[in-house]
Amino acid sequence: MFTKSLRPLNEGYAASRRRVQCAIGWGVVLVLALAFAAPALAQSAARATPATAPARTVLVMGDSLSAGYGLAASQGWVALTADRVAKDRPGWRVINASISGETTAGGASRIGGEIKRTKPAVVVIELGANDGLRGLPLAQSRTNLERMIRASKDTGAKVLLIGMRMPPNLGREYTQGFADNYSSLAKQYEVSLLPFLLEPIALDRNAFQADNLHPVASAQPKLRDHVWTKLAPLLK
Repeated sequence: MFTKSLRPLNEGYAASRRRVQCAIGWGVVLVLALAFAAPALAQSAARATPATAPARTVLVMGDSLSAGYGLAASQGWVALTADRVAKDRPGWRVINASISGETTAGGASRIGGEIKRTKPAVVVIELGANDGLRGLPLAQSRTNLERMIRASKDTGAKVLLIGMRMPPNLGREYTQGFADNYSSLAKQYEVSLLPFLLEPIALDRNAFQADNLHPVASAQPKLRDHVWTKLAPLLK
């Protein structure tokens, strides 16, 4: 009788064990299936989410007129241009490597390192004013600007050359030769040229700080818009 009474229990236990084994078996199958499917799912997700392309760079090499002398960091025309680029030209950024007091010699000595550091797609060269104010030889300034243009183009970067004008007290020959440096280099190397950065404000004394050399904050949007006419077509 005791054996008979145990038989239903044994049968029930055996059935329970089979159910547990079956459940374990299906669990193992599910785990293995997920393990083999995971790489395929990951690859599919990677294909579905394209990688974000690195931003292309506009490198500005200038003097105090581009460094924002006497202004807050956000007020200069370069900073204002960076704001416009961020809004209107997604995928681009602006790096300002301008230094107050910079000459073309200084720019020529720095251009290689800045290009290596920033890998620009566009290089804006705004230098020469300090050369002119110091009466440096025109041939020397031209050679330095040429070195900067060639260094930029050798990497495949587009170039925007921004010119300056000298006051007439330096003599007609010097002032004309100074302006010709920019136009002749732009023609020779087929780069974009903005002949005179300060053209929109040059005749407005109120647009300049007390030194009568550096524009005030309220004049900077005009410079930004002036430069934009030549810069925007390069951001393609």
